[in-house]
Amino acid sequence: MLKKTGILSYGVVSYFAFFLSFCYFIGFVGNIFVPKGIDAEPVIPFLNALFIDISLIALFSITHSVMARKSFKRWITRYIPQAIERSTFVLTSSVLLMVMMVMWQPLGGVVWAVNNEIAVIAIYSVFAIGTAVIFLASFLINHFDLFGLRQVWLAFVNKPYTELHFTTPFLYKITRHPLYLGFVIMLWSTPVMTITHLVCAILMTLYIVIAIQFEEKDLVASLGEKYRQYQKTVPMLIPGFKRKGSHVEGQVDIA
Repeated sequence: MLKKTGILSYGVVSYFAFFLSFCYFIGFVGNIFVPKGIDAEPVIPFLNALFIDISLIALFSITHSVMARKSFKRWITRYIPQAIERSTFVLTSSVLLMVMMVMWQPLGGVVWAVNNEIAVIAIYSVFAIGTAVIFLASFLINHFDLFGLRQVWLAFVNKPYTELHFTTPFLYKITRHPLYLGFVIMLWSTPVMTITHLVCAILMTLYIVIAIQFEEKDLVASLGEKYRQYQKTVPMLIPGFKRKGSHVEGQVDIA
């Protein structure tokens, strides 16, 4: 019972680490409600700051992608219980995200600035929509499985873990990766685009596009023709970018 309680507690702590880091990330990118946003006056030379920022994004991105691969999952579950594999992924990603935000170095400079009050409100509204899309997309599949809570709860009540069925609810009918789309919307929806913000937006968007390629390779290997047909009928990221065909039933495993 002590072991099961420990597994459940680990999963809950990991989930709250995600929730807190993601909420801070919303404020960080939007420069709202947090003591340190993405933009500020530079405190170290430009090239030094740029190197640090690129390194921080690379550390987060590479670790996130490596830990999401099935080969890594098989390796790490030799040393930790299967039930906390997802929670470990969530906790590690959350810690690295917080490290990135704490150590982030502003670069200075303004690429564009929108001053019209109505336009500013519209841009922040789009930012809010992007945030809502992320949360909605996670609940449309299975929010608690995605962030490890379902796995630790099943272990706690002595029930075996079962893989989720492939389905394409709501947003997944118009884009294969609505969760990532929400992040892209968030990253680019700002009334004041500084060089700092632009570097973050470009690198994170690039990472998202690359990460999708690895994820979809895993999905094709797992689901075969079903996922290939889904790829043909639903755009990867931008709704309407690809001609829509017949609907294919399926759930997308975002990780």
